[in-house]
Amino acid sequence: MITFYSLLVFFHIILFVFWLGGDLGVAILGEQFRKRDQYSLQERLTILKILVINDLGPRYAWALMVASSVSLLKTGSYWEVPLWGVGLAWVISLFWCWLVHASHKAGQTDKGKQLRKIEMVLKWVLAAFYLGLGSLSLATNSPLAENWLASKALIFGLIFVAAILIDVMFKPVGPLLMNVIEKGSSDETELPLLKVMNRSRFWVRSVYLLLVIIGFIGVTKFF
Repeated sequence: MITFYSLLVFFHIILFVFWLGGDLGVAILGEQFRKRDQYSLQERLTILKILVINDLGPRYAWALMVASSVSLLKTGSYWEVPLWGVGLAWVISLFWCWLVHASHKAGQTDKGKQLRKIEMVLKWVLAAFYLGLGSLSLATNSPLAENWLASKALIFGLIFVAAILIDVMFKPVGPLLMNVIEKGSSDETELPLLKVMNRSRFWVRSVYLLLVIIGFIGVTKFF
């Protein structure tokens, strides 16, 4: 029988698929962009453009996970979240989706940079919320009595931190890429860009690993 809860679970799974699957696509495109010996600069810039567009899917999914997770906690009677709390979660998720869309459209303009700063603050606030919720629940069995749920909340907070650090590591990419475009592809322009991109790999892989772990816990209710 189809219930509202089962529909929410399905929505949650779809978001997970878009997030992890989309991120793998971003990783593959990123690897292709690095191959100076196989593609011209123009071809690599096209790959990068596709990468940025592809990255929107995981970012939207990440944002909607906030509303999805809180709604599931309420509907599944895992946490007596007041209705205004569920509504607030949806407002936050939709506002975050708007920030992702608007900053993408604005690109590297001053408006785009300002929107990304607002998004960064929001992500740190949410990271603190999920880390606090998970840690408190594991320590006191409240407000989440189930250890597997508390573990998921804590890991979701860690995913926030790892994903934020990816964005932090990638901050110098814009100016370095412009340097490649303006001066052409050479060791002098490409190696600093490659160094910055490679520096984020640890956090990228951390996000993948944490997503797999959180998915496993959600299905098996391990812990």
